Amino acid sequence: MIEHKIYNMVMIHTEDQVLLLDRQHDDFRGFIPPGGKVDFPESLTASAIREVKEETGLDVWDLEYKGVQHYVNDEQNIRYLIFYYITDSFSGTLLSDSREGNPSWVHKSEAMELPMQDVVRTVFPLFFREGTFELYLHAESEASDYTEEILHT
Repeated sequence: MIEHKIYNMVMIHTEDQVLLLDRQHDDFRGFIPPGGKVDFPESLTASAIREVKEETGLDVWDLEYKGVQHYVNDEQNIRYLIFYYITDSFSGTLLSDSREGNPSWVHKSEAMELPMQDVVRTVFPLFFREGTFELYLHAESEASDYTEEILHT
């Protein structure tokens, strides 16, 4: 049986800044946009809005779909799907700390210099390109390197 896990990430931005979490737990450390697991039977968009609120304290709206990432592992029979959104529509008071990491505003020009996972570094510029994207990562086993393919529409 194949298992599917569904997540989301939301890039919140102003003209020159992005909101990132400094995540320092589990096996996913580094700066990352807010987001998380889609709970059943929640919709993708409702989940993204909820996760942003829980992790940052901000309310967001006018989410624009930017793309999807697949990570497929043949050995584990698992597919992770991460749906990416972007918005500049938000209100509220930013949390001073979150269980997922300290949220902070970072200049867009400096964000890529921060420590972040390779996959976050790969998708970061894709948020700000025209159109949508699909990032497909495929590993035959847990120990093998994955192949990467980026498709643009």
